Amino acid sequence: MPPLQISGKLTDKDLKRLINNTRSSTIGPTALYYAGVTAPVISAGMALVSRAILSSSQLSDYWIWFISALLAAMAGIVWYLIFVRWSYRHQAGRDGEVGAQMTIDLAPSGLHIRRNDIETRIGWAAIESVKKVRTSTLITFQGADPLLIPDRWFGRNKQMARAFKARLDEGYTHGPQKEKE
Repeated sequence: MPPLQISGKLTDKDLKRLINNTRSSTIGPTALYYAGVTAPVISAGMALVSRAILSSSQLSDYWIWFISALLAAMAGIVWYLIFVRWSYRHQAGRDGEVGAQMTIDLAPSGLHIRRNDIETRIGWAAIESVKKVRTSTLITFQGADPLLIPDRWFGRNKQMARAFKARLDEGYTHGPQKEKE
């Protein structure tokens, strides 16, 4: 069978749909790590500063420790919340996905994806899932980034869309395809 081919460009809206379907969080793991590491340091620093300031007052040791611990806890929590808020992912996407023309071939060996000068070949066995919704098809892979194919890439050619999706399902459910001679 000849390869089926589709091409198009992902829009910002397509990329947001891809991200919403694949990410489990709006905050990256690095941001959470640094927020979790820096908050205790800020707390400890605040405890030392407040204890040093309060030690010259007429308060008993109990109240000095209590107030400095309370200020330290509040400083750590506030810093954590501020840091996490600053770390939200505001821009969707990975470099080169928006605006780059993408061509996808469904060949007997698997998917061949081309973006500008970059070509990626993914065998049928590497496909983890194929999710079809009303406006697009989302494909997830083992060891590769997910792929979103918007239905608008097919234009008004519903027959091509059905053939493409049927071949995608056939390859996904039956693993690597052998070319018939």
